[in-house]
Amino acid sequence: MPAGAGRVLIVDDDATIVDVLGRYLEADGFTVTGAADGRQGLELALADTPDLVVLDLMMPGLDGLEVCRRLRALAPVPIIMLTARGDEDDRVIGLELGADDYVAKPFSPKEVVARVRAVLRRAQAGAAAPGSHVPSILEDRDLKVDVAAYDARLGEDVLALTPREFELLVFLMRNPRRAFQREQLLQEVWGYSYGDTSTVTVHVRRLREKIETDPSTPHRIATVAGGYRWEGVAS
Repeated sequence: MPAGAGRVLIVDDDATIVDVLGRYLEADGFTVTGAADGRQGLELALADTPDLVVLDLMMPGLDGLEVCRRLRALAPVPIIMLTARGDEDDRVIGLELGADDYVAKPFSPKEVVARVRAVLRRAQAGAAAPGSHVPSILEDRDLKVDVAAYDARLGEDVLALTPREFELLVFLMRNPRRAFQREQLLQEVWGYSYGDTSTVTVHVRRLREKIETDPSTPHRIATVAGGYRWEGVAS
């Protein structure tokens, strides 16, 4: 990713975290804006949508979960949550609301910078490159995905997918009948060589809720030992 190509909004009521993390991101070429609470962060994000939001989960007043929910309803901006290490339930809720990833405190600023770059790299690589042999239109029965247009439809209904859900769907449809471990999906879709695989589990569950007739008995995304497999045949 070229230096200066990304604008990052950091929303955290801890001024030290905003300052230190901001310095690391700026040193890596990002333009950084800080917000001291959820309400200010939401106002800044909606007034001038950044390329990515780093969002603290626990803040007084408007907390990170509510900010995430409101952002997801209005804009497809990628979100990385900062969470306390023991807040597993809240992390899952955040992922279900559409956050792309989370980093547990205490964290290494270098790790956050790496996550920011990975999330933005995946978001910017959503469409196949011109002239690529990879098909841009993927179909499985009444499910149709136009990769270049970033559009997914089930019958006549447009699917409201987050960027990460869309990328996961495209990856699975492009690799039908091939089993992937959660660690492999974390690498291939998220771009991480390590991390919490519950991120994958939550996104698969959310995707099933949107594309399966009965999410409790999925016919498109099958569960295999340690991972998942696309059962349909993309064309």
